[in-house]
Amino acid sequence: MDTHAFDGTGPVSVILPVYNEEEAVGAEVDRIRTVLDAHGLVHEIIVVDDGSTDRSGVHAAAAGATVITHADNRGYGAAIKTGMAAARYDTIVISDADGTYPAEHIPDLVAHLERSDMVVGARTGSDVHIPVVRRPAKWVLNWVAARVAGRRIPDLNSGLRAFRRECAEQYLTILSNRFSFTSTITLAFLADDYRVVYRPIDYLTRIGRSKIVAWHFMDFLVLVLRLAILFQPLRVFVPLALAFGGLGVLKIVYDVVVLFPRTSAPPLAIFYLPVVSTSAVLLLLVGFQMLVVGLVADAVLRRIAQRQALVPSRGVTMTPRPAPAVKPG
Repeated sequence: MDTHAFDGTGPVSVILPVYNEEEAVGAEVDRIRTVLDAHGLVHEIIVVDDGSTDRSGVHAAAAGATVITHADNRGYGAAIKTGMAAARYDTIVISDADGTYPAEHIPDLVAHLERSDMVVGARTGSDVHIPVVRRPAKWVLNWVAARVAGRRIPDLNSGLRAFRRECAEQYLTILSNRFSFTSTITLAFLADDYRVVYRPIDYLTRIGRSKIVAWHFMDFLVLVLRLAILFQPLRVFVPLALAFGGLGVLKIVYDVVVLFPRTSAPPLAIFYLPVVSTSAVLLLLVGFQMLVVGLVADAVLRRIAQRQALVPSRGVTMTPRPAPAVKPG
């Protein structure tokens, strides 16, 4: 496998959320350490044992990782939050402990973090093993998320990514404690115009059994729509307003077309006879209300954004304004 050049970015905290991964976690910790040592990268590896019922924590500790243990299973996102709170360094890398994400790509992600706020390992490489039954749901989620974000998203919920802790910490209250953590942080960064870079990676066959089940798809979809309302309300409410308003207009046209063949009323009767049905009026009112709610929500969000000092993006270079020249005398 191709190795990736590293350009000397600062120390890294690698966080591995683990739940019943005793078959793979020890080897994964060794693999990550070997790669980062080979690139001369100062690092720590934090394994958060999320209430495992096997010996995952023991194997991780034996491999030399710092192990933090949850008394019970709190969720993938909760494990990452725990790891972030314990991390010593500002550059955070998250990955999985099941052998699916190649550790060889981590230095490349960290290197690209120099000019961005988050670098995501997009599972678009030459060797990708995503189960066929999960691909339709993944495509739907990516399509919906791309409409919300207003840009193409190569991989919405990849579990291998690097980001700056100071950028992520402001979203901790909305970041999910479950599997949708990665989807949430992706849309949050994109919605607030942080610079997100995607790097193609392979996705290998996992060791052990996947923890994602079919009903997680609906959780992800609801989450995407919730984030759309939270960050980009107009992209939700304007299409809804147009849909209801369009249906209302079509119903009015239908009411008018149906009226005259059945009566002898003159054309001007449309202005004084009860031609328009109640359903048409309701559809128009709902469309108008959707538009007003979207405009109000967008105005509130813009006002809040003006008052918040967001973390500056690495993709933007700020040049200070020169001080005015003082004339002698």
